Amino acid sequence: MRIDIITIFPEMFGPLNASIIKRAQVKGILEIGIWNLRDFSRNKHKKVDDSPYGGGRGMVLCCEPVFRAVEEIKKQNPKSLTILTSPDGRIFNEKMAKNLSRKKGLIIICGHYEGVDERIRTIVDMEISIGDYVLTGGELPAMVIVDCVARLLPEVLPAESPVHDSFFDSLLDWPCYTRPANFRGLKVPDVLLSGHHQKIEQWRYKQSIKRTRQKRPDLYQRYSKTGGRYASKGSRT
Repeated sequence: MRIDIITIFPEMFGPLNASIIKRAQVKGILEIGIWNLRDFSRNKHKKVDDSPYGGGRGMVLCCEPVFRAVEEIKKQNPKSLTILTSPDGRIFNEKMAKNLSRKKGLIIICGHYEGVDERIRTIVDMEISIGDYVLTGGELPAMVIVDCVARLLPEVLPAESPVHDSFFDSLLDWPCYTRPANFRGLKVPDVLLSGHHQKIEQWRYKQSIKRTRQKRPDLYQRYSKTGGRYASKGSRT
């Protein structure tokens, strides 16, 4: 999969060259292109923003450099889905990430300043927000999207790993423990030391339900509506 990111701050994307995302790129599973929007400006000062027509505060991202950047990327990967990071967008979640991971490619436009020229939305397939709060720009949301989507690509993680992660089926993850088995009187549950895999999976599943009901009743309600139930071999449906 190829993901292209259009930004005015390409230096912010160093974290994409570390950990699991780096390994995915080394393996050739994922290719990430960082495009400096200023390279597509016709302005001699490489300016990509201007004051809004009609007056008002802040600066608006110009449409011409964004159009030119997207058109250039589409020459290389014409089937890419174009995304704008925006507070107007749909709230990002695991289901959306799973759908995006099946695409041929993604182009992520990092929104900035007071907003973007409305005409940019004519070349965008979808808008995504990572939450109802204000950030300085779309770079951090872009990295969140890349990280979440990349880990769902085949062979990036061990086959079963994403299935057991929080939010995969609207449940939070179960409690996890490691050595020592007893730390200052805080003991690992006996079932996890039993070696009985079916009982362990059943315990984990029940704990996921319990934790979700206590900590995220909104998720638990969604899970309940799906008629979720325990399935064999540790899968959760």
